[in-house]
Amino acid sequence: MLGLSAALLCLPATSKASAVPANKPTAVKKQVGDFTVGKGTFLLNGKPFIVKAAEVHYPRIPRPYWEHRIQMCKALGMNAVCIYIFWNIHEQQEGVFDFTGQNDVAEFCRLAQKNGMYVIVRPGPYVCAEWEMGGLPWWLLKKKDIRLREQDPYFMERVKIFEQKVGEQLADLTIQKGGPIIMVQVENEYGSYGENKPYVSEIRDCLRGIYGKELALFQCDWSSNFEKNGLDDLTWTMNFGTGANIDNQFRRLGELRPDADKM
Repeated sequence: MLGLSAALLCLPATSKASAVPANKPTAVKKQVGDFTVGKGTFLLNGKPFIVKAAEVHYPRIPRPYWEHRIQMCKALGMNAVCIYIFWNIHEQQEGVFDFTGQNDVAEFCRLAQKNGMYVIVRPGPYVCAEWEMGGLPWWLLKKKDIRLREQDPYFMERVKIFEQKVGEQLADLTIQKGGPIIMVQVENEYGSYGENKPYVSEIRDCLRGIYGKELALFQCDWSSNFEKNGLDDLTWTMNFGTGANIDNQFRRLGELRPDADKM
């Protein structure tokens, strides 16, 4: 059974929605929960759960329309939203971070929870998403010998600072702390870029240190290359295009991990 259905919603900017005050966080009733990976299924509070998630990018949607878009996802039958964290939106200048207004990702997550939706966070550092430099900040290139998406000391230093700043916004919103966040992704389609398990492992360790051992971490990649960087302690998820033969895409995963949920 397909665990994750991703849909990028292209919705009219003329839809009506009431504005959210820029500095007034949404109040939500928190109830501590649990989300884990079971044998062939995800488990939400110990019960089988199928993730139906829509890909929704908060920087691409004017803030006054955030809640309306979340509600439309729910109306389509979704129970979760996936969000990329765009590094170059939040740190446009080195060392200057912005999580206010249009960049208030924590508020977006609270709005999701208010509307009964879970959140899957994909914090990169590289996100692709047809976005400038895949979300990597331009100022990284000021260091002429930098090696992006590798264990370059300067790159990793800045990645960890950024992920920590994101964690300051989101770590208290995990399901284990009563929030809506059920999973966090490690890197993004790295097999399409290279093969470097030590690098991917360092990103994993960074995120695990921020969000805790209980929160589910996962990787995503294409069936042709997902083995290159797959880590044994992470959930493996598959990417494929429209019209793909789903059984063929998941066949190799089933051979390697027969008890894995197909996401």
